[in-house]
Amino acid sequence: MRIARFTTGENPQYGVLEDGSTDLVVLGGDPIYSPITTTGQRVRLDDVRLLSPVIPRSKVIGIGRNYAEHAAELGNDVPAEPLVFLKPNTSVIGPDDPIVLPPYSREVHHEAELAVVISRMCKYVPVEKADDVIFGYTVANDVTARDVQKTDGQWTRAKGFDTSCPLGPFLAMDLDVSDLAVRARVDGELRQDGRTSQMIFSVPELISYVSGIFTLLPGDIILTGTPAGVGPIEAGQRVEIEVEGIGTLSNPVVRR
Repeated sequence: MRIARFTTGENPQYGVLEDGSTDLVVLGGDPIYSPITTTGQRVRLDDVRLLSPVIPRSKVIGIGRNYAEHAAELGNDVPAEPLVFLKPNTSVIGPDDPIVLPPYSREVHHEAELAVVISRMCKYVPVEKADDVIFGYTVANDVTARDVQKTDGQWTRAKGFDTSCPLGPFLAMDLDVSDLAVRARVDGELRQDGRTSQMIFSVPELISYVSGIFTLLPGDIILTGTPAGVGPIEAGQRVEIEVEGIGTLSNPVVRR
């Protein structure tokens, strides 16, 4: 099952996209915070504007260098433990929203990622219990000001600026994410083509590790790292991030 957050010009709503259907079955409320019940209303997918499927009320947690080839392409060693950073919820945008290049950077990169959405408050989650706190999965682009990441020594400016965390287009539930394709295209050119099976730390291991640092809250998001092939994006281009079984997230790039 895939869930969309959408608008028809009024307040955001949620809907279920059934396999093979072009209609959304409208839900009665936010499925993370209320039971999944339908209103009986159906709307055509082509008639709505898709939004980020989740707006975290608390935090987005990033994981760096979780694919060995990506660590190597930037000249970094594979970390002995997950490398954790934070992105504010103001960095989140949805499908077709513009990625606005920050004025202080001249080298901004795309990073295609699988994102995990947390279902409930939790702390110190054992690896074997991680599935109990997963609501679903979505597609993410961990947009990074690479030049600033290299010079600052910490990653707040590089990864936390407004529009640096596109999410969408859908939130997939009950998905086996152990071996999914993760791809990035820029203006149709394939840049990244990896698989989640190449992760150094698995999704359950990341949830266990991160929950030992922070209390996780409903709607929190964990970005699970990016495969090799990251590269620059420029104003006027369009970035597409695809995760098998979820969908393709597409955003234009602008500079203001």
